[in-house]
Amino acid sequence: MATTPVQGLTDDGPCPTPPVHPVDEKLPASRLIPAALQHIAAMYAGVVTPPLIIGQAVGLDTAGMTRLIAASLLIAGLATLLQTLGVAKFAGNRLPFVNAASSAGIAPMLAIAETSAPGHQLPAIYGAVMVAGVFCLCVGPFFGRLLRFFPPLVTGIVITLIGVTLMPVPVSWAQGGDKTAADFGAMKYLALAAFTLAVILVIQRFGKGFVKQVALLFGLLIGTLAAIPFGMADFSAISSAPVAALPAPFAFGVPEFQPAAILSLCIVMLVLMTESSAGMLALGEICERGCDGPTITRGLRTDGIATLIGPMFGGFPTSAFAQNVGVVSLTRVRSRYVVAAAGGALIVLGTFPVLGAVVSMVPMPVLGGAGIVLFGSIAVSGIRTLSEAGLDDSSNIILVAVALGAGIIPLAAPTFYAQFPAWAQTVLGSGISAGALVAVLLNLFFHHLGTRSHAAAALKSS
Repeated sequence: MATTPVQGLTDDGPCPTPPVHPVDEKLPASRLIPAALQHIAAMYAGVVTPPLIIGQAVGLDTAGMTRLIAASLLIAGLATLLQTLGVAKFAGNRLPFVNAASSAGIAPMLAIAETSAPGHQLPAIYGAVMVAGVFCLCVGPFFGRLLRFFPPLVTGIVITLIGVTLMPVPVSWAQGGDKTAADFGAMKYLALAAFTLAVILVIQRFGKGFVKQVALLFGLLIGTLAAIPFGMADFSAISSAPVAALPAPFAFGVPEFQPAAILSLCIVMLVLMTESSAGMLALGEICERGCDGPTITRGLRTDGIATLIGPMFGGFPTSAFAQNVGVVSLTRVRSRYVVAAAGGALIVLGTFPVLGAVVSMVPMPVLGGAGIVLFGSIAVSGIRTLSEAGLDDSSNIILVAVALGAGIIPLAAPTFYAQFPAWAQTVLGSGISAGALVAVLLNLFFHHLGTRSHAAAALKSS
């Protein structure tokens, strides 16, 4: 006679506990640490790129650069921890999602720096970034309704322009970095940049697994070592940097709020929110955990908090890091605690400025060789997005052509908007902001304006 099994028991004993979802799995240290290192390797160059570029543009000395890099690392670590671990139902999407300073904000911030008086450049940038953070917090809960105005056609244009408009930066680095120097563009600088680029290409071609993933970092390391015998590497930053120190609030000045700068950064924030939303949706698919509206809202709220608080310590606009979504897809390690560990490591790096000084000592030509790969890959990401955006439609072709043209004008003719009002120079002087504005407006014109009336007329005639 068969017996009725007791609830919670089977014929073989107690029922096994339900399996833990891969996103919530807590891995042993032997698996967690290497996986976290892969995420750090993938994100590190991107995290330090904004402070390196902005710091150089506003003329910071070695100590200032070190503080700026440390702040960027610290804010990235805190934002990533908040995103992966979450705070109740308020913030954090609880996915293996990396948040850090985005390269998308670099060009508009450079435009702000160029139109601001010396000594007021970083305060103007930070004031605009803080307002952009508030803007993100206000718009985030409703952003799902705005996503239709930012289809792949628009985001692809913006991402492409990010890579294209930033390309002069690594080209300048490859020539030595300091345009006022007598030896700017000397062959020794160009040779070092070419050597670094060649190292990255060789590692990418013949490297395997983890080595191939960190080709950029290996290029920076080998390029710096090659520069030492020729006296092209400066180690003074390490000796002068404090071993451990927390970034001081408003160390770069009290934020200033300029309307044109604020408008420019809010436009960029819309693009960053689109990127973050797309990244969350993609990561939800990869991790097999649905990413619904509340999850996206909590994720965007994390972006807004980090973007609002970051400038107080020297941070910049914060968003998702697409390269780390790629790491999750490639490795299939979906535990959010792996990314949380990577965030914790970034906090450690940020609280030890001497580690940031190690990055700041990398010669400009070495950064130039690596930067060509880094920014070029951003442009390629945009092209890949555009390839999925229906370019067989003639309207879309015109839209992309005009928007890209508007975005490249500041690059091709830097004085094109010289006679425009100051606020227009700030907004249109950034290829990213100009291209994004044109792309959104043309998308409305071609795909939204009057479409409902045309659809209603078609239904009525049928």
